[in-house]
Amino acid sequence: MKFLKVLLIILLFSMTSFAQSYDGKGDSKINLGYDIYGRGNGIKATFDIGLCELFSIGAGATYYFDDDVNNYYLFARTAIHLGLILDFPEQLDIYPGINLGYLSSNDIGLTGYLGIRYFFSDKIGIFAEIGNIGTVGVSIAL
Repeated sequence: MKFLKVLLIILLFSMTSFAQSYDGKGDSKINLGYDIYGRGNGIKATFDIGLCELFSIGAGATYYFDDDVNNYYLFARTAIHLGLILDFPEQLDIYPGINLGYLSSNDIGLTGYLGIRYFFSDKIGIFAEIGNIGTVGVSIAL
């Protein structure tokens, strides 16, 4: 039993040692999450690609379950990744950003957020974004 515990600990550390939350230019991630507050409860999918060590751009969509006026939101997004500059562990990234897009009510949507992402392995992590809209979910490295 002790051997299994030691083996599990070694496996967990080896999985996290290769994880990288943001790798700069060309880094691409898909986020799948759930909006827990803001315009309503809904599911969100985003795609981000790194332009350089600091900036990424992307696009996304949210479908809201409980709002008759705004039942979807299509948007472009950008973020500034602070993990590399502030010398955080490579599994962790903090990134402020904005989304600008179209709401189904023919309005323009603008949201600001502060995101945090942590990768457990080289492909799978978790994220949270708080601001005008709050989202939690899973991050997938491509």
